Amino acid sequence: MKKKIFQAYDIRGRYPDEINTGAVAEIAVVLAKKFGKKKVVVGQDARLSSPMLSAAVIEALVLSRKSSKVVSLGLCTTPMFYFWCHKLKLPGIMVTASHNPKDFNGLKVVGPSGEIISGTEIKQWII
Repeated sequence: MKKKIFQAYDIRGRYPDEINTGAVAEIAVVLAKKFGKKKVVVGQDARLSSPMLSAAVIEALVLSRKSSKVVSLGLCTTPMFYFWCHKLKLPGIMVTASHNPKDFNGLKVVGPSGEIISGTEIKQWII
């Protein structure tokens, strides 16, 4: 996994060279351990690579925590994702590269207490 994908506010890089199903699955397994047995909200933006990345995140969450439950929002905006994490009081993972070009993708992560977890913090847990 390339270290440069871990940014100050999120995780992002070019798909599939820097961000791909293997990378997001590996990240999701680490996040699953941090989140414990809580349900996890998962959303995705409209990028062509988002459905594959979202599926990899969901599969990794479920497999790494055995009977874990995922609240899949499917296609949604990032503000909608934040709203549902806050409303449900759950951690979450949003598959999006925000304002970056269409060949990018990434993850925005919300912790169990509603806090935004930066890519640099997640990098410390992984590397």
